[in-house]
Amino acid sequence: MKLEEVLKSLDEIAPFELQEDYDNSGLQIGDMQAEINSALLALDCTEQVLDEAIKLSSNLLIVHHPLLFKGVKNIGNTSEVDKIIRKAIKNEIAIVAIHTNLDNVVHGVNNKISEILQLRKTRILSAKADTLRKLSFYCPKSATEEVKNAIFKAGAGNIGNYSECSFSTEGIGSFMPNSESNPTYGKRNELQLIKEDRVEVLIPSYLESDIVKVLLNSHPYEEVAYDIFPILNYNQEVGSGMIGELKAEVDFNDFLNLVKEKFKAKGIRYTKPNKEKVKKIALCGGSGSFLLKDALRQNADVFISADFKYHQFFEAEDKIVIMDIGHYETEQYTPKLLQELLSEKIPNFVTHLSGTNTNPIIYI
Repeated sequence: MKLEEVLKSLDEIAPFELQEDYDNSGLQIGDMQAEINSALLALDCTEQVLDEAIKLSSNLLIVHHPLLFKGVKNIGNTSEVDKIIRKAIKNEIAIVAIHTNLDNVVHGVNNKISEILQLRKTRILSAKADTLRKLSFYCPKSATEEVKNAIFKAGAGNIGNYSECSFSTEGIGSFMPNSESNPTYGKRNELQLIKEDRVEVLIPSYLESDIVKVLLNSHPYEEVAYDIFPILNYNQEVGSGMIGELKAEVDFNDFLNLVKEKFKAKGIRYTKPNKEKVKKIALCGGSGSFLLKDALRQNADVFISADFKYHQFFEAEDKIVIMDIGHYETEQYTPKLLQELLSEKIPNFVTHLSGTNTNPIIYI
């Protein structure tokens, strides 16, 4: 399998266009035409992790956190990044990052955390707007189903747990082919009246060009009439964080101990509990303090995340428990998530989970 094929599969799992503006997910180092024998999956790209890939003879390293996050002006031999770049190129190991795009999909990092906590009724905590489009096109009735099936296959018409969603209205289309045309129906220079369907479907913005291409290729008309409208609705499949419920209310201390056990968290920082029992849990892998207001607005009992600053803990205002369990701790299961998603997408592709603990923080 070529590197570009692996990247395509990763893009289908978590589209790179969904990464945040500040991020640098995608190819870090590598030849897109290189044949990949196996991949090592890790949270971070450290020299120790790279050595692990060399030992395993894996020529692809897929990490959550990008190696190249800021601009690199030169490659010397002094910094950790310099050494990794030089060693990766020397050993012909490609490096790919799948970061905030994996955070922002409903089946991504935060869903994995929710699974570990066995949360139910989960949904995106802060859904994103302007990630959907409405595609409307006109089609002769005899070809409507064929065209719809083609664009459904390309990713149109998905709404939550439902696929192949569309709405059609019937009408009469009129057109007059000129002398340069090659009409599928009717004759040149003669007005045609044909029974047509007007079909409307939702499409994700990142698939817009692909779906339009399929529409044009599958449609019988020489000139296809279609419209694309921006949708301001929030996309419940894309966004930051997640919120859900425990099966039943539990004592706060019992929940605290559960989190400590499940995430092997040795240094949990948390605010004063405002109630004895908790049930509704909000969470965000990595640095999630920007979502505190969303967790408060949705009446979460606890907000689990990481990297809260001292003064941010005051923002709990005795209305919610902020539980900072550590950045590494929230995201440590991401490589396992990637392995699960890749095994579904490319069953015969060999992946290895890194055995290196890349947490730079030591607790006493």
